[in-house]
Amino acid sequence: MSINWFPGHMNKARKEIALAMDEIDMVIEVLDARLPMSSQNPMIKDLRAGTPVLKLLNKQDLADPETTAQWVEYFNAQENIQAIAIDYGDKKLIARIPEIAKKMAPARILKERSVRVMIMGIPNVGKSTMINSLIGRRIAKVGNEPAVTKAQKRYILSNGLVLSDTPGMLWPKIEDYDSGYRLATSGAIRDTALEYQSVALYAAAFMLKKYPQRLLERYKLKELPTTDTEMLKVIGSKRGGLRSGGKIDMHKAAEVMIQDIRGGKLGMISYETVAEWQDKFAEAEQRKLDQLAELEVERAKQDLIDQERAKRDAQRQAYKQQNAIDDARREREENEKKAEFRGDQQCHD
Repeated sequence: MSINWFPGHMNKARKEIALAMDEIDMVIEVLDARLPMSSQNPMIKDLRAGTPVLKLLNKQDLADPETTAQWVEYFNAQENIQAIAIDYGDKKLIARIPEIAKKMAPARILKERSVRVMIMGIPNVGKSTMINSLIGRRIAKVGNEPAVTKAQKRYILSNGLVLSDTPGMLWPKIEDYDSGYRLATSGAIRDTALEYQSVALYAAAFMLKKYPQRLLERYKLKELPTTDTEMLKVIGSKRGGLRSGGKIDMHKAAEVMIQDIRGGKLGMISYETVAEWQDKFAEAEQRKLDQLAELEVERAKQDLIDQERAKRDAQRQAYKQQNAIDDARREREENEKKAEFRGDQQCHD
């Protein structure tokens, strides 16, 4: 699903972040541990331009622990990136974040100056809650819907950090099919910006494939339906969506499916794996190579066409030149004959 949801305040924030980044020492990027790659805004990589980043895989209590560990290892293997998995119930780990952040900006510490930190992330990943946890009191507005923070804010802390908060920011067009649905399922995109039932169908298909046992347990089923549509119908029939005449309210069923998966009632779930994304990257790279190969073939064809055209043009030019030479020769010969004829006439006279 390709999603376009880029409110005006997000575009304004992107421009402001680009201007402010020169005065930032490190970035804290809050991700959703259930979908670390899909919740990673590709614009942030461009905006930070090499500035060290601490990636916090938040909501680890809702994600598959083994998959989350693989994501932490994946990010930690990259240059200028450190990653840890967190949830807001682990106060000791959150208390360590300021020290981790300062270690990522050693030049500022040597100068005994505060480390300037920008906290970034897409909507609804827990960025505002992180701000409140680091400050130690509730300052940033917290909500379970995207785009709660709509302007940049700055906080000077006693622990040596200066925090700059930014609005939760998506990118203008989410083109990856799975990422669009995963973000929608997790609540990173306003429900009004998408087809609720199609998102629930995607979620149902995902659960049937990856976590079928959870569906059996949650909805007390003896066996599973074979399709996503049938799964939603079963959920609707068991969770208040059964209407007169035996009809199923599919919107009600969709609401139950999405709220259950968002609220963790279907257990600890990871929507994506490192291996899956590595396959996506490999496929994208192969597509790029294939496109380049196609361009080379087209370029070679065009070169042959151009060469043939140039050859024909040269032949036409040579033909014109030869005609001009022949015409000049004939004209000269005719002039010579005329001159000779006039000379003979004068002799007779």
